[in-house]
Amino acid sequence: MLEFLHFSWIDILDILMVAALIFLVFRWIRGSTAINIFIAIILVVLVRVIAEAVGMKMISSLLGTLIDMGAVALVVIFQPEVRRFLGTLGRKAGTTLEQRSFLQKLFPGLQTRRVDTRALQEITEACREMSAQKTGALILIQHKNSLEDIIATGDTVDAEIGRRLIMNIFFKNSPLHDGAMVIGGNRIIAARCTLPITERADLPARYGMRHKAAIGISEQCDADVIVVSEETGGISFVRGGQISPVDTINTLNLLLGETTE
Repeated sequence: MLEFLHFSWIDILDILMVAALIFLVFRWIRGSTAINIFIAIILVVLVRVIAEAVGMKMISSLLGTLIDMGAVALVVIFQPEVRRFLGTLGRKAGTTLEQRSFLQKLFPGLQTRRVDTRALQEITEACREMSAQKTGALILIQHKNSLEDIIATGDTVDAEIGRRLIMNIFFKNSPLHDGAMVIGGNRIIAARCTLPITERADLPARYGMRHKAAIGISEQCDADVIVVSEETGGISFVRGGQISPVDTINTLNLLLGETTE
């Protein structure tokens, strides 16, 4: 009955690989609403393994059927997390390919849509003035990943980047102020765009909808996002789902310059 206690090297390797997989999945969904479901699934699987090991055939069969039927449901339940994981995997693979010049020719879409120094200065100066005036703003700076789905939700602008234009768009009485601005390739591509909201449950209460939208889109693509709070005038920088308060415009310049120069 206790034959399952005899391990071979293959069994140990198998256990370590499963443990590593569980750890990675846990880290990907940590802080989201799916974490409780994931823990419940792990408990069900553990109970089934123990039931099989001690010979409890009925409960083992019942749990096995439940797990088999729930496999399809998991794809639906964890759809945001699966999409985030595949997006992260694709971005890392794209970064690796981008470092090889001959592959850039085969995959031209992998090249970053860079913003030059002058345009970068216009963006940061606009953020500084909007911060002083407590004008809310949400700005996406596109890199490799396509934002066509996001751009399609807003209004096309297709204009040269300028601080006055940025400030006018986000002026509270402007018809384009409510939503996000998308910038790419030294152009303001669109405004009044709708962004996905993050499902993370561990965010501080001080973060409003702009911050949650910034985190949500940065979880799905490699765009950098700037948020100017309408309540406090504070500036935040978001990349890869991580939000950082910006103390000075020089700091914002440095953060943006890591990928846009």
